[in-house]
Amino acid sequence: MTAPGLDTDPEALRLSAAAALRRARERTGTLTTCVDEHDLTAQHSPLMSPLVWDLAHIGNQEEQWLLRAVAGQEALRPEIDSVYDAFEHPRAKRPWLPLLPPAEARGYVADVRGRVLDVLERIPLRGGPLVDAAFAFGMIAQHEQQHDETMLITHQLRPGPAALTAPPPPESADGAALPAEVLIPGGSFTMGTSTEPWALDNERPAHRRVVPAFFMDTAPVTAGAYARFIEDGGYERRRWWTEAGWRHIHEHGLTAPLFWRREAGQWLRRRFGVTEPVRPDEPVVHVNWYEADAYARWAGRRLPTEAEWEKAARHDPADGRSRRYPWGDADPTPVHANLGQRHLRPAPAGSYPRGASPLGVRQLIGDVWEWTASDFLPYPGFRAFPYREYSEVFFGDAYKVLRGGSFAVDQVACRGTFRNWDLPIRRQIFSGFRTARDAAPGEA
Repeated sequence: MTAPGLDTDPEALRLSAAAALRRARERTGTLTTCVDEHDLTAQHSPLMSPLVWDLAHIGNQEEQWLLRAVAGQEALRPEIDSVYDAFEHPRAKRPWLPLLPPAEARGYVADVRGRVLDVLERIPLRGGPLVDAAFAFGMIAQHEQQHDETMLITHQLRPGPAALTAPPPPESADGAALPAEVLIPGGSFTMGTSTEPWALDNERPAHRRVVPAFFMDTAPVTAGAYARFIEDGGYERRRWWTEAGWRHIHEHGLTAPLFWRREAGQWLRRRFGVTEPVRPDEPVVHVNWYEADAYARWAGRRLPTEAEWEKAARHDPADGRSRRYPWGDADPTPVHANLGQRHLRPAPAGSYPRGASPLGVRQLIGDVWEWTASDFLPYPGFRAFPYREYSEVFFGDAYKVLRGGSFAVDQVACRGTFRNWDLPIRRQIFSGFRTARDAAPGEA
């Protein structure tokens, strides 16, 4: 299992794994030390866990996989395994579990991490699927970063003043001058991966897909464009909505993206404890799949399929190869994409020209998760690894696929093959979208 962007030398792998684990833990610390003990233990929304549950869950998963499964060590706290089992206890009920208090949770995760680094320093990184190319260490770094994103969502839902700050993303120098859409030529391409060392099971295996020619938005749909949909009666006209979507928005009284409100003739939004005007040039965020689909219909377009999205993000028409990222095989840097919670908002549409795909599509990685038209299904030849509950139990038509990551995603958990999924009603996630259309005869 090798990839152009990750050195396979054992010592280099140790350094990469240690760096990914360290970066995740630093972020976890930021998210759990910026609020007091009450905010750590409170449930700020029934959609989310108390922050202190996420904290101890991170340590418990790390212990189970890296100390027990990889290193064969005895359990440190076997009595808490069921408390931090995400499948056993739904989020709405977790505040009433016998959770470790904040100080004890911090001590537990620190003890586990110290032991894990000792294991990483001495264990051979070959000889089995969990240790080959440091897979289990990369998996746990991704798991922690995914919970960091979840905790950031909790911070967005948390009432009260801001607890987190970050500088704004850079302004786009040429975003307004970009073409509205880009032609993606038809033909086959390699989707998924069989070589990315830390790819998760649902990204595998690599396989060929044929995608007819289509046009895709150059940048994600902006808040300004979405506001025009609202002002044109988008939430009032049945014709744009699926039956389930129309029923959902009426049952829940949805009339705009989550956290938006209209006041004195302008749209305002609440962002991490601060109320501010909606920026019309930013990608719209906090919309569910039904809203994205309705907008696309209103605009005379549609959501791209998952295969279309990945072809736009990875396919290089010059040599026919599928890249790791739109810009190539090198890992992301701040000039490529808005990732890693460096900024607490999407960058203006059209930003990051050095992160563009070979055909000129921008912001395919970072800024906002992008809803696709596709259900979350296995690839041909899929095999669950290392446990069914990561992906397999979610396959089916209940979940829609999101691609590309957001400003809340770390680079270790974001690549051209990475697949996210959620229920079509979800809006608390950092979700946006872009639209597509079929290429007419003579356009391809």
